[in-house]
Amino acid sequence: MIQRYSNEEMAKIWSDESKFDAWLKVEILACEAMNKLGIVPDSAMKTIKKKARFDAKKILEIEKVTKHDVIAFLTNVEEYVGEDSRFIHLGLTSSDVLDTSFAYLLKKASNIIIKDINGLMDALKERAFEHKDTVMIGRSHGIHAEPVTFGLKMALFYEEMRRNLARMKRAKAAISCGNISGAVGTFANIDPSVEEYVCKKLGLSVEPVSTQVVQRDRHAEFFTTLALIAGTIEKISVEIRHLQRTEVYEAEEYFSKGQKGSSAMPHKRNPVLSENLTGLARIIRSNSIAAMENVALWHERDISHSSVERVIAPDSTILMDFMLKRMTGVIKKLIVYPKNMKENMNKLCGLVFSQKILLDLVSKGVKRQDAYLLVQRNAMEVWKKRVPFLELLLKDKEITKYLTKKEIRESFDLNYHLKHVDTIFKRVFNQAIA
Repeated sequence: MIQRYSNEEMAKIWSDESKFDAWLKVEILACEAMNKLGIVPDSAMKTIKKKARFDAKKILEIEKVTKHDVIAFLTNVEEYVGEDSRFIHLGLTSSDVLDTSFAYLLKKASNIIIKDINGLMDALKERAFEHKDTVMIGRSHGIHAEPVTFGLKMALFYEEMRRNLARMKRAKAAISCGNISGAVGTFANIDPSVEEYVCKKLGLSVEPVSTQVVQRDRHAEFFTTLALIAGTIEKISVEIRHLQRTEVYEAEEYFSKGQKGSSAMPHKRNPVLSENLTGLARIIRSNSIAAMENVALWHERDISHSSVERVIAPDSTILMDFMLKRMTGVIKKLIVYPKNMKENMNKLCGLVFSQKILLDLVSKGVKRQDAYLLVQRNAMEVWKKRVPFLELLLKDKEITKYLTKKEIRESFDLNYHLKHVDTIFKRVFNQAIA
């Protein structure tokens, strides 16, 4: 059901065909390794390479009887290979195949996600430089604070996604780990060189010590990384939703021709894409909790993790792919309203410069708390009467005792707040390029 959200490439990874193909790769590579050890005869190896294949539908039919997916798979492969199939799965246990192939598939999924992250970062960087000097009000607690630029918001999101990219690369490395170590991980019935050969061929590392399974802290790291990325996407989405509110209206999702916002109200243009992303982040976050629950298994293994991973692996990676692509599209097409940003910034009649006045008074020798009270007294009048803050300050004799009218006017300079924007951009984007 959830696969409809994804592009074809990611959805294909989790198809039955892809899964069984990965299983077959592992089995054939294990045979190759054992052939080098003289365990699998050359003639049998030749037959296995030539004839080994499967029928996904038939495997599912067999599984209805066996109630065991790997046995169903091996039974079907045996139908194609014939007598030499006795060398397939020799000394292996099911988890050797399942976990190694799972790592192989998760690595492929990781490559797509990493590509998606880079795409979103490119979009954020472009919008950051486009709006580096687009002035808007910064908000704390949702209330006007001091001036910022819209480009700084985009730069912040870019930097966070840069950290997510590093996390994703680490998660890919952690999850790209296989094991072919037998029933309890002791290599009793299979040589360790087989494991090394199979993993190397698949581009995987070897689990230094396993039980029957690759340890699930690796998977927990992978899925919690996806949750962190989803959290950043949610963070960006919530910001866009707030900026699109009617009372704010500083940015807006692109509204395409023919699009409808409400079945009842024809005037509506809603931030539905960002709202969807906010909701989908909850799914990936909850799936990461399920992955954490999988870390503790009974003794050398149980099967409780398997049913969980059959759900969270396709769902989380497919959703992650979808969310990153959608957010990239939202950022690229986001409509920004600089005029509205300027108008909103002026709604508090200059109160956003209150800290500069406070600091100016302190620099003249006024105690900080005394200066705070002087400025706050005038600020509260602005809240009540919506009169210009500058006008009140110029009339306040206690303030003009320390500051000249020229000094007060000079404190209402936007450039004071934005003088280090270039420095911030250099720190963010030079770091990313290095």
